[in-house]
Amino acid sequence: MPIRVLANDLIDQIAAGEVIERPASVVKELVENALDADAHRIDIDIERGGIGLIRVRDDGAGMSAEELSLALSRHATSKIASLADLAAVRTLGFRGEALPSIASVSRLRLLSRPRGAEERAAEVGVDGGRMGVVRPAPHPAGTSIEIRDLFFNVPARRKFVRSEATEFGHIMRWVERLALSRFDVSFRLRHGERRVFDAPAVDAAGEAARVSAVLGAEFLPTAVALRSAAGPVSLSGWVGLPTASRAQPDQQFWFVNGRSVRDRLLSNAVRLAYRDVLYHGRHAVYVLYLTLDPHLVDVNAHPSKLEVRFRDSRQIHDFVFRAVEQALAGTSPRASEVRPAAAAPHAPYEFAGRAQSFEFAAARDPWVLAGSVRDFVAPAAQAAQPLGTALAQLHGIYILAQSAEGLILVDMHAAHERVLYEKFKADEAAHGIASQHLLEPVVIEVKSHELEAVLEDRSSWERAGFELDALGPTRLALRRVPALLAGGDVAATVGAVIRDLELDAGVHHLDGAVDKFLGTLACRTSIHAHRRLTLPEMDALLRQMEATERANQCNHGRPTWTRLTLSQLDHLFLRGR
Repeated sequence: MPIRVLANDLIDQIAAGEVIERPASVVKELVENALDADAHRIDIDIERGGIGLIRVRDDGAGMSAEELSLALSRHATSKIASLADLAAVRTLGFRGEALPSIASVSRLRLLSRPRGAEERAAEVGVDGGRMGVVRPAPHPAGTSIEIRDLFFNVPARRKFVRSEATEFGHIMRWVERLALSRFDVSFRLRHGERRVFDAPAVDAAGEAARVSAVLGAEFLPTAVALRSAAGPVSLSGWVGLPTASRAQPDQQFWFVNGRSVRDRLLSNAVRLAYRDVLYHGRHAVYVLYLTLDPHLVDVNAHPSKLEVRFRDSRQIHDFVFRAVEQALAGTSPRASEVRPAAAAPHAPYEFAGRAQSFEFAAARDPWVLAGSVRDFVAPAAQAAQPLGTALAQLHGIYILAQSAEGLILVDMHAAHERVLYEKFKADEAAHGIASQHLLEPVVIEVKSHELEAVLEDRSSWERAGFELDALGPTRLALRRVPALLAGGDVAATVGAVIRDLELDAGVHHLDGAVDKFLGTLACRTSIHAHRRLTLPEMDALLRQMEATERANQCNHGRPTWTRLTLSQLDHLFLRGR
């Protein structure tokens, strides 16, 4: 077949294949156009899952009769005029492809009247890409676009359309995303005769109601507000507590300069921030808004405009990671907190600022700490300890404590694991983990592949306070160990760490090699079940938890403590009935 120039209608249908994936794509493009037109109210009507009808009506700036046919021409737009404009796009749309692409695969009717103008409204119809005549029509200020019989002339695309319920579900999710992008705009969605979504415009004080309407009433009470800025970049929104995680990543919303995006770099930054507080296989919930100079982001990365590229992706990634990590650092017991980490989904949470650091004694036994903990806690803090005072140990696993609000239950291994892990990280980052040279090396028999893995990751072991080398194909010599292990069963602990790291290879919830190693070391060196503790030792752990960031979860994301309030206990025993 010889090279030839394609017909315009075929070009439009090819473009439609890039932009219009399903009815929800049409809704997205039309609503974004309405937002760019400064609409304050947007009404969306759907029939048959969007295949029968998609109608979007707005009260935006509108168009004159002369602009209607131009608006349906390829690459016609009012949003950019030069390469300089393209390098700093401030609108949601700019390519001039959406309307002609939609018109090429549907029966389209466009009605509009300029806002504040005396001229009458006008309309034009397009049937499968064939444009009709522009004529007068009654219509208030703003624009209405009706899309009927979507994909009627593209059977290959039509057969990939799913059921009405499935397609409407995609539309609903896009409308929710768009509603979260602009709190100052009213959105109403109808499916047939049924009103499905109605979100009036709100000011800053009413944003919580809009967010709750989309993510459910349980989201905000189990979320932490986030606001951070660095130069021309700022991040705001809400991140869900680790205990509010979900089995699917279906409640993760990213907005860049008001544009809803699905960006791997941003998602990865958040995932890393949750890496040691989220249970393996669970997904965080969040609504986040990244605002930056338009010159620092390229939105012309894909026809659907769902992807963006940052001029300095590493800086953006690190900024987002640090901001979310800092917000999650407050997920620990605080005197101002009114609910525990493992409370019911509807329980409210309040978090104080960053926890004060706590210096552990570099001793052989980490539980020779009760005296120093009592000295560390200020008298004013002793009167308001959120984890209360230890009463007893239950089955060698749990600590029972009494607080002003009721009964506290602590998983002592999970809690101590978090305390040690945060201590290890802080020491490693500041001045290295305290270690001790051994008079004689400890020699451990390992498998040859285990020895190879240890030597390959020697830097992580050294940063954790070890000095080691090989004495043969299956013999590992330890010449220096963390002070925490000195005098203990070093061989057993190190052997367990080696096995754990091998089992976790490739699936560990921590991404950094050093953090993974320190997390495994903390798990293996923390107290385990059936270790008998004295009451001072139990109190020492409670005070350490209160002074440790992220102490509401262990390194694997499991909750470390919970609380039964007095009212809950009264309810259990039918008191006051």
